[in-house]
Amino acid sequence: MPTACAADLREDLLARVRAPTLRAALRQDAELAAEIAALEAAGAVAPPDDEEPWGPPPNPESGPPDGTDAWLADLPAELLAEYLAATEDPPHREPIVAGRLPRQPGDGCGFASGGAADELPPGPVLAGLAADAWAAGPDRLCDDELIGVLRAARRLASWSAALELAAVTDLAERREAEAARAAACVPGDHIGDEIAAALTLTGRAADVLLDLALALRRLPATMAALASGRIDRWKAAVIADEVTGLSGEHAAAVEQQVLGAAPGQTTGQLRAATRRAVLAADPAAARERKERAQRDARVERWDEQAGTAALAGRDLPPAGVLAADRNLSSLAGSLRRAGASGTMDQLRARVFLALLTGEPIPGEPIPGSSSGTCHGPGTCTHGPGGSVNLTIPLATWLGLSDAPGHAAGYGPLDAADSRDLAALLARHPGSRWCVTVTGEGGRAVAHGCARHLPGGSRPPPRSGAPRLPPPAPDVMEWLAGIAIGKLETGDCSHLRESPAYRPPPSLRHLIAIRQPSCSFPGCRRPAARCDQDHTIPHDQGGRTCECNLATLCRRHHRAKQAHGWKLTQPEPGMMTWTTPSGRSYVTGAAAYPE
Repeated sequence: MPTACAADLREDLLARVRAPTLRAALRQDAELAAEIAALEAAGAVAPPDDEEPWGPPPNPESGPPDGTDAWLADLPAELLAEYLAATEDPPHREPIVAGRLPRQPGDGCGFASGGAADELPPGPVLAGLAADAWAAGPDRLCDDELIGVLRAARRLASWSAALELAAVTDLAERREAEAARAAACVPGDHIGDEIAAALTLTGRAADVLLDLALALRRLPATMAALASGRIDRWKAAVIADEVTGLSGEHAAAVEQQVLGAAPGQTTGQLRAATRRAVLAADPAAARERKERAQRDARVERWDEQAGTAALAGRDLPPAGVLAADRNLSSLAGSLRRAGASGTMDQLRARVFLALLTGEPIPGEPIPGSSSGTCHGPGTCTHGPGGSVNLTIPLATWLGLSDAPGHAAGYGPLDAADSRDLAALLARHPGSRWCVTVTGEGGRAVAHGCARHLPGGSRPPPRSGAPRLPPPAPDVMEWLAGIAIGKLETGDCSHLRESPAYRPPPSLRHLIAIRQPSCSFPGCRRPAARCDQDHTIPHDQGGRTCECNLATLCRRHHRAKQAHGWKLTQPEPGMMTWTTPSGRSYVTGAAAYPE
């Protein structure tokens, strides 16, 4: 905490240390009992239950009681903040309680960035500070402080959720114990109904709450992260859901692997990371769960609230879904190039229905297109068109490893699905084979592509997961024939810079490999559906180069250009976003499976 803030806290405490309400509240804090006892023994304050009436407030000019000033000088600023937070009196120094303490340039106090409350763990102290800030009026906070209050509210919500789940867990254990003593057929039956009645929930919502509470019983680190405000309830649910079916030992290993990065991830990013950790921890269990779900493969239809309808395939093989999705995009792109009106989502929906109903897809086909065209029912050419960005470890592709792969816009794929998707790509005439070399942390450091093998053959993708002998000579020849180029990091050499505004296809491809999704924090929009944006505008001297290009979806492209926003790229692939509140967020290049 900055010195100026600590001085203000001490000054405020000195002015209010004799307040009976402050004294009574502090006595309830076990951690401060010794300090309170020392004050009372020194005569600085009287016990709250003394029979003598408490005297008038001290004269500020006469100074504090003997011993109080020295005692305060030895206390850390954080402890003083707890003293102040415990008072029930209206604040005498409004800027302190509201988080608007005086500060020097670069310092933060209260809820401002770097202030005492900005990273304060959730609990009664943070709740009191947030309540005081709310009571004083959010309009009196600057943007930075308002963001601090927003972050505090989320930490408090996590803390509250942990308390609720702990209470549900304890209730369930009591009912299970009672049922066991009574030799009931179904231990703990109707616990969800009791919770539903107590919280005015539907039965389904109560069961979801109960399932999460019971799942977290074997994930103590996740529960602790929730109680400390490092993750929220939805992230805890993602971890609990993804480790379903794993043994306790494997679940604990996955939990420890993903929790470190979880606070800085969205639920989508966390789900992908957890799924990748599950695939690595116990491929057999993950495969069994997938196969069990695929036995329930189905197509569902339901009504939407707007009076429309929905049709979806559920629990389908990932490789087939990715190929079908890419084929929809290819056909929709053909319609767009032929002059059809509508967004890509609307065109994909038209193609989707046309294929399923057997109706011709409107629009002129593009002669010689390898991405798929339709002249009428049953005349479409299918396939992913080589546009699925599949990253797969070489050992997995050869069948020598069960390490997971990764499909841009989808996420982790287990070894078998990765090989199946590679086989689909290999069968399509427009496929292009690429190799991505990853470095520390799975970051792409080099990349190269080849459309054909020597002699016109193709690499033989492997189905299943057999343990194979070392790679055949033709495979090694194929690998040797790919020119691997190092991706730019640190100080850019500008070797691939283009003088044109639009980056050439080879440069666009490298940017998509480095950043396979939008570079805004938490956005997972695939690069294929993003703009290749110049961080410094081209018309303002920005280079068409790796050090000045990044994938941005249209929404965040507009955000970058909005008033008060700023985006910089201090080194290739490292993006620093500064919001109107003045807070900065950094995103880097994507991490691939190692």
